This record gives sequence, structure tokens and C-alpha cells, in this order.
Amino acid sequence: MKLPVVAPTGRWGVAFDYAQIIAGSLMVAAGTNLFFVPNNVVSGGVTGLSIIAHHLFKTPVGMVVLLLNLPLLWLGWRFAGGIRFFVRTVVSVMVLSIGIDLTAPFLVPPTHDRLLVICYGGLLDGFGMGLVFRGRGTTGGTDILARLAHRYLGVGIGQALLAMNVAIFAGAAFLFGAEAVMVALALAFVSARVLDVVQTGFSAARAALIISQKPDAVREAVLGKLGRGVTVLHGQGGYTGEERPVLYVVVTPHEVGRLKRLVAHVDRAAFVAITPAQEVLGEGFAPHAGEEAL
Repeated sequence: MKLPVVAPTGRWGVAFDYAQIIAGSLMVAAGTNLFFVPNNVVSGGVTGLSIIAHHLFKTPVGMVVLLLNLPLLWLGWRFAGGIRFFVRTVVSVMVLSIGIDLTAPFLVPPTHDRLLVICYGGLLDGFGMGLVFRGRGTTGGTDILARLAHRYLGVGIGQALLAMNVAIFAGAAFLFGAEAVMVALALAFVSARVLDVVQTGFSAARAALIISQKPDAVREAVLGKLGRGVTVLHGQGGYTGEERPVLYVVVTPHEVGRLKRLVAHVDRAAFVAITPAQEVLGEGFAPHAGEEAL
């Protein structure tokens, strides 16, 4: 199901970005205090290192998060987006650090069940980080490194975070034992998947390639009855060498059935290939994000 995404522009767009950063940072802070710290679960990244330090030296988790992030903020400023990225990351780190320490005395862990910790801890952590990234910031630490990997290496942010966290989990095994680390790995996987879903804007769509002997009739049916745009690509049969048009259509999941019925009604011999479209921007789907200032 496609959820509409509202992307304000101008000053409202900047305010919306910061609202996402603050809300996401508070969600990560809540997940840390509700699921990670009381269950000896290392969430990964700087926060994971701070949890290890907390159990070893009884240091406040939020304070250590802030101290460890200070040398990494320069990397974000210099290589991952300039002053705008730097300011937004500072806001996120400050909200996260202060939020962890201020809410710790008031948040009671709802469960110690490992499965529930994985599901709900990963959901809260991944959703929170996803909101921060959608606001064009990071929660600092390895998030900065993951964003750099995404920008310069083309690696998915969630996958980059998961890879870097493996090393931290290996160290945590000596402190908390193998079972706690296995829980942390499963939780990191859930968090990474949720983060990537949030990053794509909740956009669910399907792309269809249609090859028909009646391309004009199919195009008119899709335009007139489905109300979706059609792009005509120029294709060539690999066996016959004949030139033939290929129709490209993007629809929402609930429109797939109607599209197939329309095509079958016009040409039952038509070839139709339908694939997932992870994110679709433009008319009829999510709007493009505008260029905003700080």
C-alpha cells in the first residue's frame, strides 16, 4: 500500500526536516533506555560503545555518546554535506545525548523477552534513525561513516551500518556473552531493514513493461481508464529483429490488478513484466524534495 508523502519546501521544509531529526533522535533515545541498556543489548555504533562503557564504568550513556561524537563531527562537516549537514548532525547528537540521560530515570523497560526486544527495539531504533536521515542529518558516530559509504561507494545506509556494527558486537561478546550479541545482531538486522524502508519514503509502487501487438490501444486504455502516464520506449525483438514499442507504466500495488485486466482486455497475447519500484518521485507519487537552506 502506498502512503502519501508530504514534502514541504522553503522555510516549512527546513522546519519539517528539523522536526524529523528531533523526533527521530528522541525515538532512538527512548529505544536505548527501554530495550538496550536494561537488557544488556549493544545497539551498535557509538551508542553501543557507550552502553559498554556504562556497564564497565557506570558512566552516563548520553554523555559518552556526546564525547565520542565530537571528533567525528568534523568528518561529517568536511566530507558528508558541509555546514548544513554539520548543523543538523549537531542537533541530532545533542538531542540524542540529552534525551538518553534525561529520560533514563523515567523510562521503565516494558519487557525482558529477547524476541520482543529484537522486534520492538529494532523497530524503534530503525524508525528513529530513518527519520533523522530523512531530515538530512545523522545521529553521529558510525551513522556519519555509513552516510559517507552511501555517498561515495553506493552502499545502502542500513547495510553499511550493519557491517560496521559487527566489529562492535564482536567486542561486546566478551562482556555480555554470546547470547546477548546474537540478540544484538538480530536487532541490528531489523533496525537496518526498517531504516531502509523509512529512507525510501514509504513509497510502494510497481513498474510494468508491456509489449503488445496493439500498443496504441493499450496506451489509450491505461491513460483513459487507469489515469496513469505511459512512456513509449523503442525496443527491438532479439529473435525477429523487428522494431516494436515497449510501454513503461508505474502504478501503485492496488492498481496492478486493474492494469493486468486492461491489458488482457485489449490484447490477451501481450507480454507484461511487473517489478517492484522501491521509490517513485514525480507526478502522482511522492514529490521531489526541494533545495532548502539550514
